[in-house]
Order: sequence, then structure tokens, then C-alpha cells
Amino acid sequence: MGIQIAPSILSADFVNLEKDIAAVSDADWLHVDVMDGHFVPNLTIGLPVVERIAQISPIPIDAHLMIEDPDRWAPQYAEAGAASVTFHIEAAFAPIRLARELRGLGARAGIAIRPATPIEPLIEHLAEFDMVVVMTVEPGFGGQSFIESTLPKIRALRKAVTKTGGEIWVQADGGVTADNIAEVVGAGADVLVAGSAIYGKDNPGAEVGVLRERAKGAHHG
Repeated sequence: MGIQIAPSILSADFVNLEKDIAAVSDADWLHVDVMDGHFVPNLTIGLPVVERIAQISPIPIDAHLMIEDPDRWAPQYAEAGAASVTFHIEAAFAPIRLARELRGLGARAGIAIRPATPIEPLIEHLAEFDMVVVMTVEPGFGGQSFIESTLPKIRALRKAVTKTGGEIWVQADGGVTADNIAEVVGAGADVLVAGSAIYGKDNPGAEVGVLRERAKGAHHG
């Protein structure tokens, strides 16, 4: 599988979401951050809005749930039309059971880890997930700077994924820009989430192309 670009609407104009979503129709995924004000200190959007976005989006929805009690809520996002649902290992009570439930509903199951969370507990269970998301900023707010110390974690994860022989995606989420995307891809990420690097520019659609080109020039290290 090639490199995939997932613009994060956290940096879009929430009053003109349909326009901003249409602007990135050449991307692979639309990354939608759901925050509950508890697991992270920010409150964004919830189920009804995600359901409506899924109805109008020209590209599949990658819902990233930064919420408490994902065991209860995550399946509802799959039912609402999200093609991929990611929950946090720090918040889930039974992550494997939840991943299986999401897959049973026809969604891809993603598991996310914060910058300071070790990947080791995940390694032996990688086959249960379709994607592992390495948070490359502290979850909660857009526009943060990339945390360089997450690169070794991406490398270790890529190595472990390759060992399984399965097609498990590695997503880097946070602070990805045109300047560092090649380095992040070189470390082993193949799904790149970018918010302000896309929506902070005059032409978000063109910026998706710029990121894709820069990522293509890098190889998994």
C-alpha cells in the first residue's frame, strides 16, 4: 500500500465544513477528531455531526476518538458511517474486544497511543488492529509542533508490523508538515494526518498534492 494523506478538519472552518471538505477531495481520508473535554482538554464534535459529514464527504471518514469510554461509544461511530474508527489504548477497557466489534460492523479498527505511551504492550496483539496511530503531538489541540522523540517509536512499530507479515497501517498524527513529512515517512509511517499544514494554506487541495509528492520521495527506513 502506498502513502495516504488524511487532512484533519480540526483546522478547517467549522462554519464552512462542506466547502473545506470538498477542497480536499483528492486526499485519501478525511480525519475527524472527536474530543469530549474529558480524555483531552478540548471539546469538538460528536456523533450527529460525524454522521452528517460521512453523508457528504467525497472521501472516507477516519474518525479519531479522543474520548473516555470508547468501549461504549466507538461502535456508534462505525454505525454512523465512519470507514475507520480509532480509539485510544489509554481509554479503552477491552481494546481487543472493541477492535473486533468495530471490524464486525464493517469499519477498520485503529488504536492510538499518546507520545509517552510505550508500544510494547501492543506488539503481541498487532494483528487485532488495522492501524496503529502514533500521536506525534499531545492530543487535544491542532497546530502543535511535531515531537521528534516519537520517530523511534514509529520505527519500532514499523519493524514489528513488518514482522507480523500483515497489512497494518502506521499513522502519524500531529505536527506533520511539508518540511518533515519525508522524515516521518522514512521512519515508517504510511498514513499521514495533517491539519494546519493543509488548512492553514490558501489552497488546501493543492497542499494535499504537495504533501503527497514530498512523502513519495521518502522510503520506509
